[in-house]
Amino acid sequence: MGLDRFIYDKVILIDDAGWGDLLLGVVVGALKLPDRKYMERRIPVTAFQPPNFERKAYLAEAVRIAEEIVNVMQPDEKTYFKVCSGYILSSIRKYLQQRGFYVEKTRIKGELQERVERSYLDWCVEVGVPPERLKDKKRFYPLLEWVAEKIVLREKLVKTGWKSWREKWRAKAYQIHLEKAAKMKRKHMS
Repeated sequence: MGLDRFIYDKVILIDDAGWGDLLLGVVVGALKLPDRKYMERRIPVTAFQPPNFERKAYLAEAVRIAEEIVNVMQPDEKTYFKVCSGYILSSIRKYLQQRGFYVEKTRIKGELQERVERSYLDWCVEVGVPPERLKDKKRFYPLLEWVAEKIVLREKLVKTGWKSWREKWRAKAYQIHLEKAAKMKRKHMS
């Protein structure tokens, strides 16, 4: 029985973090095995805001990152890619396949997932989110409340292209903002 499949001795894993989060864009990370070479790039929040969101600019940004991954990590014919199954990485998978690479759609766990998630959280802290708001995996409401505290300033950090932001969460953030302002006003008047 002969081998009918090429043996790949190098793997590049690709994952993302931030896709489902209210704030900022998305961090895309790549980890090359076996040497553990790591790189990451950010898709800016502007790719998730009108009119860019409707144009799916985030997919074009993901391809730009895929090009950088190929340039930096220098994969060869003995390299294959394991790319997370998330939608935002679909354009990366397609780009790599068009370049002739073997690409496996998979679920990423372990070191790469942890590094990319940490990078997304660090980005949140960079823009002023208190670390305690990021401790729980369920951080949507803590981030919504943080945005609501200074909505006029912080809305620019939100994925405002989301239909749910326009139809539900933006109004909820303003409601939270007004309730807190009224509470502060009552507190200062007493």
